[in-house]
Amino acid sequence: MKTEDLIPTDEICIKYKVERQFIHSLSENGIIKLVVMEKTEYIPCDHLANLEKMMRLYRDLDINMEGISAISHLLDQIKQLKNENRKLRNRLGLYE
Repeated sequence: MKTEDLIPTDEICIKYKVERQFIHSLSENGIIKLVVMEKTEYIPCDHLANLEKMMRLYRDLDINMEGISAISHLLDQIKQLKNENRKLRNRLGLYE
């Protein structure tokens, strides 16, 4: 993975005013991915939107980590079902 596609967790903690433990909890629950290179932790750029979404759930709605994990899992399932639905509609379009 290229280093220009990675953001150091220290910068994210400062910019978003979030604790390092929160980022580690998200990583432990499989919500975001942490990359460690040369003893420095990074978050891939494509995981940043998901991090921001989970931070809003945590701060604005006061949802605990277990709730965030459940919500993340459900959102992933919805995304998969939408993709499957789109594929099936495309296949059905071939027969019409």
